[in-house]
Amino acid sequence: MAGRKKQKPDARHRHQPVFSDDLCAARVDVGRLKRRGFPEVIYCPGKTLAQIEKIAACLLAHKQTVLLTRAGQAVFDCIRAMAPQAEYNRNGRLIVVAQGKPAKPLGRVLVISAGTGDIPVAEEAAATAEIMGSRVERLFDVGVAGVHRLLDHGQSLAAAHVLVVVAGMEGALASVVSGLTAKPVIGVPTSVGYGAHFSGLAPLLTMLNSCSPGVCTVNIDNGFGAGYLAHLINTQARGI
Repeated sequence: MAGRKKQKPDARHRHQPVFSDDLCAARVDVGRLKRRGFPEVIYCPGKTLAQIEKIAACLLAHKQTVLLTRAGQAVFDCIRAMAPQAEYNRNGRLIVVAQGKPAKPLGRVLVISAGTGDIPVAEEAAATAEIMGSRVERLFDVGVAGVHRLLDHGQSLAAAHVLVVVAGMEGALASVVSGLTAKPVIGVPTSVGYGAHFSGLAPLLTMLNSCSPGVCTVNIDNGFGAGYLAHLINTQARGI
């Protein structure tokens, strides 16, 4: 209509996701790096090798770091064929194709596992935080059945900016650690345990019902989510 003022672009549009070319089964959020500080991550289960390869190729074409979670050897062979610099963390089931020169690690994240059986999930958390740029220390197999093993590492607990506690069975370790530090604690229940453990439900409920304030809890076996959150707390809360 004549005389109507031209509207300015809505500022909200600047924050809308930016997608890549149509990959049929996937629309890769290549704008996530700018929007959130880290690229979209490829969760491998349920995807074919062809789908994984196309998504990874798209991220590489945009010069973004490629992180693949819950990845097996077949996925690694596929990714290494297109990116020989790919690295595979077998314990954490993570593949990374880094872009650019590694930056100096920031802050300090402490990843603790209750038992040896919890290490795969703990390593997924630790490696995720490392890949994102945090300095990570690992403290494994220090569960409540021998809590003196944890108490021997008081300096590490005090030095950490955020702690990730990975535990199966009854999941008590997160509350114990939180009672020993003033720093945020991220609890990660695992599916390691006997029958009444209900595949991780028992430690999940224990961590959700922690009597020690300052414990937040991610889902069962979600080491990736814990590592991602730990990095955000480690860097953003300190203004790094």
